[in-house]
Amino acid sequence: MVNMRKYYIDNIRILCILMLFPFHTAMIFNGWGENWYVHSKALFGATMLDLAVYPWWMSGLFTLAGVSAVYSLKNRTVKQYIQERFLKLFIPLISSILLVIPVQAYIADRYFNNYIGSYIEHFAVYFSLTDWSGYDGHFTPGQTWFILYLFVISMITLPLIIWYKNKENKISGKSMTIMKIVPMFLIILLAAPILDIGGKSIGEFAADFLLGYFILSMEEVQARLEKYRIPLGLAWVILIIMRCTMYQMSISHGLLWEVQQRVLGWIGILAIMGLGKKFLEFNNKFTQYFTSAIFPIYIFHQSIIVIVGFIVVQTVRVPVIQYFVIMGTSFILTIIMYEIFRRLPVTRFLFGIKKDRRNKLKRTINKSNGKLKC
Repeated sequence: MVNMRKYYIDNIRILCILMLFPFHTAMIFNGWGENWYVHSKALFGATMLDLAVYPWWMSGLFTLAGVSAVYSLKNRTVKQYIQERFLKLFIPLISSILLVIPVQAYIADRYFNNYIGSYIEHFAVYFSLTDWSGYDGHFTPGQTWFILYLFVISMITLPLIIWYKNKENKISGKSMTIMKIVPMFLIILLAAPILDIGGKSIGEFAADFLLGYFILSMEEVQARLEKYRIPLGLAWVILIIMRCTMYQMSISHGLLWEVQQRVLGWIGILAIMGLGKKFLEFNNKFTQYFTSAIFPIYIFHQSIIVIVGFIVVQTVRVPVIQYFVIMGTSFILTIIMYEIFRRLPVTRFLFGIKKDRRNKLKRTINKSNGKLKC
């Protein structure tokens, strides 16, 4: 059986998930007035980092999910696909909202509102709804909004995907020239107002997902992105510089800002896929480890950053040092938490953690060679 796995897709996803640590640590130091769950003195570098990363980063994760759905449905029936979405997205979502996310709202309430009750007592506050952010101590899905959106989008787009799979006349990858692919940011822009909840649009991310599924999953398109990786990469960098400059010029609201965000997001996705196909198509022990770890890392990381940040901003005086201490410590603790939870059947089930199949694979390979070794 031919291995259809695209290692560079996995590796781009790994890099995006590892970007969580500098990105969400930077939220503690953002300069646009968002208190987040813990806040310290604004840092210019942290502010620019978040402004530069967000437009292509989260959109990219939804797009990669759309690309991956193509390969997932090649190996699964529709029923198996739905079951997999339920087990790997819905159950971890509920588990996280009950067991992982509440600590963020609790710490926000303590930090900003001087809440003095216990963590258990705070659940009465947490399970009441205000603006969904959790910055005031009330309910929030926290970082698992991505899992919630991905589950919803996976389900609502499934009828369209099934219809297309059964359709005889499909989109031709050969016809998808770079001049047709680049303007597709307009689809994302037009979808952005649909079901926009707190600045996160289900319509926009569904458009990313579907463009990944229908367009960027095609071999001809991926080859074309690799061919044009240099101009796409240069355009990506220029658009990032433009966005940071616009912010400094106080052009951070209105139609121009919204259009620029979607252009930057789409060009960033195209550039990352083109560069990734050229330079990231490899598989080693590091990538194997993080391919399995990235989903639980996503679930755990933000709560740990908030806990560590709460302690560090009150004990370390220099903001730059705070930043690197929070980021480094949070990464280590997140990996430790993952290592503990992946060894326990209950937490593996609750948080969608894959079983470690490396030893089983080694035994299978050795057995096939007539040398069974454990």
